[in-house]
Amino acid sequence: MSGSAGSTRKYSSPLREQQALETRERILRATLDLLNINPFGDISMDDVAKSAGVERRTVFRHFATKEALFDAFWIFINEGMNARTLPSTLDELVHAPIETFQQFDKNQGVIRASIHTPAGYAMRMRTITARRKAFKECFRAADMEPASENGKRAEALFHLLYSAGAWEILKDYAGLTGQEAGEVASWAMQVILKATKPDAGSNLFNGE
Repeated sequence: MSGSAGSTRKYSSPLREQQALETRERILRATLDLLNINPFGDISMDDVAKSAGVERRTVFRHFATKEALFDAFWIFINEGMNARTLPSTLDELVHAPIETFQQFDKNQGVIRASIHTPAGYAMRMRTITARRKAFKECFRAADMEPASENGKRAEALFHLLYSAGAWEILKDYAGLTGQEAGEVASWAMQVILKATKPDAGSNLFNGE
């Protein structure tokens, strides 16, 4: 007989673990659905449970508090978005708004919540270091030094143009679709790049 008489063996079932992961994701996706319907509403744990098709206690088994649920939710959303939105080349960065803004159209409630709610702001701030690093590497790879004055200005404007805020303003103020907004942002980036090249015929930043 192995082991001491008082010892207990922990049993881990791969099937049970998989089911738990699937339930957790169902809860997070239910939160996504609710935010898309009402981005600024007061979503309760009961609402989430009903939308996910699980018992209220199941939601609390995975997330002890509403704050814990939303922390996990924004990480879940951020991971999914970053897989598509962080560019690796300057060309990818310039054209990224076209596809990404169309994706924003499909999840308007969540995107607006990410702009206007404290939890959404906190989520965006978690991504800022990786985003800045990706942008700088894109500029360096294209032989455009981000530390130069024009490089800093161009990079700053790219952050503005490739953002949920730009998508929202172009939709709400200019009446554009996500695709149209993305095309406008991409075009503006190309204008900025042309203006910042040393051999460009004019320099928009100097008003020439």
